[in-house]
Amino acid sequence: MTGHEPADLPLGVTYDHAAMAARRIRDLLPLYRDVLGGVFYLGGDNARVGYRAVQLEYPGGGKVELMEPLPDSTFLDSFFARHPRGGVHHVTFTVAEDMEIFEVAAALERSGYRAHGVSTADPDWHEAFLHPRETHGTLVQIARRRGTAHGRATDYTLDDVLAGRAPNGCGVPSP
Repeated sequence: MTGHEPADLPLGVTYDHAAMAARRIRDLLPLYRDVLGGVFYLGGDNARVGYRAVQLEYPGGGKVELMEPLPDSTFLDSFFARHPRGGVHHVTFTVAEDMEIFEVAAALERSGYRAHGVSTADPDWHEAFLHPRETHGTLVQIARRRGTAHGRATDYTLDDVLAGRAPNGCGVPSP
């Protein structure tokens, strides 16, 4: 026994993506785009938290998110202290659109896992995290998206994201 018991209500999660962090997204593109064939799906800056992200999609619907810190951000500092070259930052699962993230957090806690970083700051993307200490070393994000939030980009490109001109772009190009 692990000490963790199944929740009385299944979360019904869907795997969404794995996120790789590096000091520069451009350093990740040769592998994840050029060699493995990922196609630009979406991207943008999260100035509130301090990172830029690009998601690439693969045949069958799997996605990889590539992350880098925004200028003057400390968001990824502790991650880079442990992983100087970068690496897997988190994995993301999504729940049904009608689930509230606080219900998800409660179900996790009933199963013996403490959710942290629960956020409803974005009305279309609510999230909770499981700390790597509880998940054998991997940060696990569980999110609830509404509508077309985080859907395929149709009005901007990968180059726009890297130039800081995508949604919520900070205007500063990626290094």
